[in-house]
Amino acid sequence: MRVLLLHNRYRSPGGEERAVADLADLLRRRGHTVETLERSSAGTDSLKAARALLTGGIEPEAVAAALRSLQADVVHAHNLHPLLGWRALAAARQAGARTVLHLHNFRLFCAIGVAYRDRAPCFRCHHTHTSPGLRLRCRGSLGEAAVYAAGLRRQQPGLFEHAERFVAVSEATATRLIELGLPAARTTALHNFIPATAFASASRAGEGEYALVSGRLVEEKGFDTAIAAARAAGVPLVVAGDGPDQARLQALAAGAQVRFTGRLAPEALSELRGRAAVVLAPSRWEEPCPYAVAEAMADGVPVLVSDRGGLPELAGPGSLAAGDVGAWATALGTLWRDPAARARSGSQALQRARELLSEDVYYDRLLEIYQ
Repeated sequence: MRVLLLHNRYRSPGGEERAVADLADLLRRRGHTVETLERSSAGTDSLKAARALLTGGIEPEAVAAALRSLQADVVHAHNLHPLLGWRALAAARQAGARTVLHLHNFRLFCAIGVAYRDRAPCFRCHHTHTSPGLRLRCRGSLGEAAVYAAGLRRQQPGLFEHAERFVAVSEATATRLIELGLPAARTTALHNFIPATAFASASRAGEGEYALVSGRLVEEKGFDTAIAAARAAGVPLVVAGDGPDQARLQALAAGAQVRFTGRLAPEALSELRGRAAVVLAPSRWEEPCPYAVAEAMADGVPVLVSDRGGLPELAGPGSLAAGDVGAWATALGTLWRDPAARARSGSQALQRARELLSEDVYYDRLLEIYQ
């Protein structure tokens, strides 16, 4: 097949950018012709972004030209806001291509994408009822909040009309998106995948040297819970990443066995993860399918996760550490003091990753969606 990938890159690159790149690589390795049309929010002035969001995207003729050049069978879109919009999908349908919209978060309904505020999940905005985001100024300034409230509301009809299939990255996220207004009959779940070359041959968790959390340092990730639990359990903790919550987290970690590495290149993060005894994901938002957990499992590292979003279905039985800091400290301390249990749990995580997150499983399901 000939596949055109569409993606509006975020100001701060994250897992969705990786998902798009991995998908393009997988399809090419399986013999398909793939092109990627990306626009970026980084460096885009606010007036241009606002106009695009309110009008359904800008320059749809560029999308149409790419479609004609490639003669695409499928247009597989990821984030479309603000610069691509529903008109990119309309151009694809007009050219005769099948259309898939891949949802990695709650951005169709939520102005900030993560559906989180006041230290808890927030689903006040749903269907075309986006005024809570304006009232609460979730985007910060009143002007930007107003643009997003109006823009998300105006985008939905066009997106729902021109996207033939919707893909969410976990069953839990698909269920939540349907509750928020996504058409149920056209929505399916498909977990992110780990490339075949990235799976460990065996778990080394029994020899692990520390607990690890990684990702963007923001409140909704719950890294403060990880720091408090590690302090209480007497477990050394490594925090990999950067972000706006870094100063607060470093202050909370004062006097504890906590090391901050900053943001690492993928190779350095892989090496760090390979020496971990356990990876923690104490997220407060309904995290769909984080690579931090998926990669840990593929490396044979045990994971402890909260009960939010797609985390329990990703990590599987025995990995839930939901509750207060005491519950997290107990779960972490128990695993830390038993290397044999860590080895068993790591082997189970690796086997689950091979069954759930392999590129073969992903590819077969993706072709079903395309066809």
